[in-house]
Amino acid sequence: MGKRFRSTVASTQRDEVEGGKEKQVDECTVVKAVQADLITQSKNTTEAQTQKIEIDFDNTHEAYKSKDNIELLRSLLVFKLCTFDFLVDKNKELMDLSKKVFGQRLFERLMKMTFYGQFVAGEDHNSIKPLIHKNQAFGVGSVLDYSVEEDLTQEEAEKKEMEQHYVSCCFLTLGVDHREKKYKAHRQFGDRRGGVVSARTYFYADEAKCDNQMETFLNCIKASGGASVDGFSAIKMTALGRPQFLLQFSAVLVKWRRFFNLLAAQQGKSGMDALEQKLELEQLKVRIGCAYRTEFDFEYVIYIMSPRTIDLLDWNSLINDRTSISNLLVIPNVETGQLEPLLRKFTVEEEKQMKRMLQRVDVLAKHAVDNGVRLMVDAEQTYFQPAISRLTLEMQRIFNREKPIIFNTYQCYLKEAYDNVSVDMELSRREGWYFGAKLVRGAYMYQERSRAEEIGYEDPINPDYEATNRMYHKCLEFVLEEINHNRKANVMVASHNEDTVKFTLEKMNQMGLSPTENKVYFGQLLGMCDQISFPLGQAGFPVYKYVPYGPVNEVIPYLSRRALENRGFMKGSQRERSLLWKELKRRLLNGQILYKPVY
Repeated sequence: MGKRFRSTVASTQRDEVEGGKEKQVDECTVVKAVQADLITQSKNTTEAQTQKIEIDFDNTHEAYKSKDNIELLRSLLVFKLCTFDFLVDKNKELMDLSKKVFGQRLFERLMKMTFYGQFVAGEDHNSIKPLIHKNQAFGVGSVLDYSVEEDLTQEEAEKKEMEQHYVSCCFLTLGVDHREKKYKAHRQFGDRRGGVVSARTYFYADEAKCDNQMETFLNCIKASGGASVDGFSAIKMTALGRPQFLLQFSAVLVKWRRFFNLLAAQQGKSGMDALEQKLELEQLKVRIGCAYRTEFDFEYVIYIMSPRTIDLLDWNSLINDRTSISNLLVIPNVETGQLEPLLRKFTVEEEKQMKRMLQRVDVLAKHAVDNGVRLMVDAEQTYFQPAISRLTLEMQRIFNREKPIIFNTYQCYLKEAYDNVSVDMELSRREGWYFGAKLVRGAYMYQERSRAEEIGYEDPINPDYEATNRMYHKCLEFVLEEINHNRKANVMVASHNEDTVKFTLEKMNQMGLSPTENKVYFGQLLGMCDQISFPLGQAGFPVYKYVPYGPVNEVIPYLSRRALENRGFMKGSQRERSLLWKELKRRLLNGQILYKPVY
């Protein structure tokens, strides 16, 4: 094998981190930003002889010049309403009541003047074009997403989740099920929307519905390709097949990783970072060579590896070449030294369903390549995520050879976030493909903590919000240093946190990373944090607004989640409202009562 790459490029002097939560951003499409006079530039002679960029996020004239006064007043009204607990808690009931009292037409007009107008671009592709073109003129791209959601009751959601789980389990040989509690469906958490306000949830019905959802993603990819030359589109794995498959695959991957950690501990290498745990092959042969000789050819492993050590990435690669998905779902038994099936039996139809899920993912990836669109795979719950990340990694190995097409999402409120980023980055270095990451804080914190406590496994979430910020910045700095090192990494900073954005700009200045290289992107939701998005866009940075669209009645679940999300966001910070008031007062004092954006 060729030369070994270094195991890390990030600074070794980092704080130990853990974390809390911020909302996840689901991205889709972008338009290149336009240079404006908002930035201050000075020569940076100590770093990379490049221009230093500083952005004033207090400059309300630049931040809101794409908005007329009515839009500013609407933002103030909506954000204020989001601070009232009663209105937020009962938002769906109040919307249903308003529809009955005012009638459908008046209700829709009222919604378009308030919440719908703030967070949704329009009802169809044609009606959203004016907003997309306006944002583009002010340097901000548009993330297109058809935001119609299935409006299920909790009972209906639990029934759907458990039915698709039962179909699989009823074919098992009695008494053979090696999965841990975490990787099994539980009725009390069957409604996966519980405690989740910033991410959409899909429930499995049948294969035809999965095909329809794939078509929706395909349409989004087409729209993204038509809106810009370097667009993005986002997908969710749970929309493309039975989530039960993701549970089973995740259980296998976690079992193998723990087995690797056990062997590392036996060689005195516990407590190290994931990439520093390297197993000596000769010791490994002595320990398990006989028991696993029929499964693994250690002489071949020694032949292809240099030096004579094996680490987590190489260990995972040992189970990649199995042709049958059922055969893939095997785990090592530490006591007997034998490989055992995770579950005893799969039906022919289950095999087909699993393969169709992978085929749908493949179709989307190829379609993204054909349309010149980059594909982001959204993160989901931790009991699905090992499988989602591994499938995404396999797509990256195929499609990211010449440029970054596939992006994985890393939730930085997880205790293992940095290990996940660093391990995947190392694989991209060894194999020579482009690494693509979207960093979010996370969308499932309350549900994850509640499920871990109730079912009885370790809480995967770090303890507090401040620690999550440190974890986010640690992962971000690691990727930025990799970009600085070889320009083959790319990152989406998906955050509404102004301090995180400033941290990113500071690191980019220190490393001499130019926004025009399109290696670092920023993303926020439509209707939120315009004081961040628009100054960045006008300064030449690639910035993305997630732009939902769909009929008023059918996006009510989405609007309900936005109200819940903004309650915490607005209670925690008065900054956006104060900036809106500041700009409105400035315009009134300057006689700009009828201000209209010019573009």
